[in-house]
Amino acid sequence: MVFDPTAAAAETPSSTYAQAGVDTAAGDLAVELMKSSVRATHGPEVLGGVGGFAGLFDASALRDFRRPLLATSTDGVGTKVAIAQAIDKHDTIGQDLVGMVVDDIVVVGARPLFMTDYIACGKVVPQRIADIVRGIAEACAATGTALVGGETAEHPGLLGVDDYDVAGAATGVVEADRVLGAERVRHGDAVLALSSSGLHSNGYSLVRHILSGAGIGYADRSDDLGATWGEALLEPTRLYTSPLLRLIESLGDDVHALSHVTGGGIAANLARVLPVGTWAEVDRSTWSPSPVFRVLSDIAGTSLESSEGTWNLGIGFLAVLAPERVDAAVSTLAADGIDAWQVGTVKTGERPEGAFEQGAKGVDGGAVRLVGAYADGAK
Repeated sequence: MVFDPTAAAAETPSSTYAQAGVDTAAGDLAVELMKSSVRATHGPEVLGGVGGFAGLFDASALRDFRRPLLATSTDGVGTKVAIAQAIDKHDTIGQDLVGMVVDDIVVVGARPLFMTDYIACGKVVPQRIADIVRGIAEACAATGTALVGGETAEHPGLLGVDDYDVAGAATGVVEADRVLGAERVRHGDAVLALSSSGLHSNGYSLVRHILSGAGIGYADRSDDLGATWGEALLEPTRLYTSPLLRLIESLGDDVHALSHVTGGGIAANLARVLPVGTWAEVDRSTWSPSPVFRVLSDIAGTSLESSEGTWNLGIGFLAVLAPERVDAAVSTLAADGIDAWQVGTVKTGERPEGAFEQGAKGVDGGAVRLVGAYADGAK
């Protein structure tokens, strides 16, 4: 498993490398601190342990597939890390990373196999790095993903002493004839919303702009949110992988498509998984966005509707499924602690007048728009 703290050859503590600002000893300590967390994600499929140049994963289990397709995803956490750095709290950013990366894989119905991470920092602070990786490892364990490799690179002069960024990549597998997507969606399918835990990891540049403009600091308390702004904004991204895999196992072929609501918001991400020629209207009246979205909008003096292309507004995932299975899906997800409710129906034929989001991110998908007014009370 690769956890090279510097990506360069180590020299003596008095060397010019140390004088340049790279502390290999701190990197080694960080690796020692994270070892137990990383190993906790390893099953018998992981070979070689921690410290190798490459992680090894036994793919023998793929022989049981008729036609295994590998699914892969890579992502980061974005500017949410700036808030973690500002309040010196780093134990939840790892879950955000896994949520952004591994939860993309389950969209096609794939079960995650393994993940690698990358942390770039201005200075290796061992406990900070260990906190980040512990969060990654715990979230990997929760999603059934082995953390088989990683890299912590120290970049003095490029990043500030307390600056860092995180990214990761994951690989999963799905049977070819079980891949979820637009090809399975049909007229009359129900669109089910799965509640988010908050902002997740999108739209934080807007969040920081709003708070900065209002002169609000992350240590300031928000009575509306019942916490400091820093604490509220670091609410970890909800992990959907295991609950959705259980939903697929329970409902089988009645689950047709899934959509991870990340950058671009609800309409754009749903449009990506609908076939060309279909359309759906998402009914805002079926839920009330979480307080954090309302408070931020009030501070900015803008409407919730104006942020629909930036924030998830309380919906972290969408499932498109056979209409007769809505109640079963809601019950299955509730057993995993996830509120779910129907927000719309997929339709074909002539669509109503007005603007729709037509496909997104290079995908020529369906057409989606949000309609109505948001509910006042909490969903």
